[in-house]
Amino acid sequence: MRAWSIEDLRQLARRKIPRAVFDTFDGGAEDESTLRANRAAFSRWQLMPRVLVDVERVDTTTHLLGAPSALPFAIAPTGAVGFGRHGGDVMIARAAAHYGIPYSLSTSATASIEQIAEAAPGRLWFQAYIIKDRSKTFDLIERARQAGYEGVMITVDLPVGGKRERDFHNDMSIPFRYTPRNLIDFASRPAWALDMLMKGMPVMENLRGLSRGPTTARGLVSVAGRNYDPSFNWDGLKSVRDAWPGKLIVKGIVRPDDALRALQVGVDAIVVSNHGGRQLDGGIATLDALPGVLRAVGNRTNVLVDGGVRRGGDIIKALALGAKGVLIGRATLYGACAAGQDGALRALEILKDELERSMRLCGARSIAEITPDLLSPAPGAPPTA
Repeated sequence: MRAWSIEDLRQLARRKIPRAVFDTFDGGAEDESTLRANRAAFSRWQLMPRVLVDVERVDTTTHLLGAPSALPFAIAPTGAVGFGRHGGDVMIARAAAHYGIPYSLSTSATASIEQIAEAAPGRLWFQAYIIKDRSKTFDLIERARQAGYEGVMITVDLPVGGKRERDFHNDMSIPFRYTPRNLIDFASRPAWALDMLMKGMPVMENLRGLSRGPTTARGLVSVAGRNYDPSFNWDGLKSVRDAWPGKLIVKGIVRPDDALRALQVGVDAIVVSNHGGRQLDGGIATLDALPGVLRAVGNRTNVLVDGGVRRGGDIIKALALGAKGVLIGRATLYGACAAGQDGALRALEILKDELERSMRLCGARSIAEITPDLLSPAPGAPPTA
């Protein structure tokens, strides 16, 4: 496969799947300023490499949530993967297991909790949306416990679905609503269309039975977004903590005061996240929010960050700022859409190679040696939060 970067995989995916599906994965909310800001934040830091260090061998192993991980990153929850590639969720989960890193299954995945546990045994986290019928959320969490998932991830930045205008322009909805515009689009990718005709449109397995909701252009939001409980609050998070015996991860925090409240609830990890720019437009970039969260919680919990990670050097910058690790979402999604299992593996291979290469070039022999002195603010960069 001639893919040397995550951007190469992104372009391959663009050519393989219909525009409507690609834009659903690739896009953000409204003007997509938050989407762009996540990437731009990495350019506000420059690396300050050490030299004349023996880096013949580098060690990328670390601990995430108290257990070993071969690399300082995990797979972020990504919904609706099967609409880009049948079986894509399982492919990405297997790639994560192959590389010895945790995998997060989205509530809105096209594979069930049990399918992933059976097909891709490894370190598994289940990302739970809080559904209006709260009992259904707790049913999903109990299924995750029975299937052996080590962690539950509660996404807290989605009281309502974001306004993703690419989907409106493409007549894209889940469930699909066929229109002349998207039928022409689907027909432009005959291999994808034939596969969907033969195997059928995927189903969000963990959301079976929920209200389908509106499918008009003005009402297009994800199934999870339509069914999310906007009344969920800190008391609700405490009830999840009380019910779940394993590791509890909260994803979607960018404010230091919210990080402190999460710590008081007893969470085991915080993911500094803005949902990849897919919900609130105009929000703070996650790398900019990271230092403030870290100052608030110190070493009292694991802090990870996601959003815009495309290079091994990005991972080094996040770790040097103090993150315990990063979450990777679109990178493996592009890989799976581009080339199935091989593409998902290639995405992780690229990031692993770039991380090791950048560690050598920076004079860091281990994750512990990726320290703040490796960073310098880029000229003219504004101060971080």
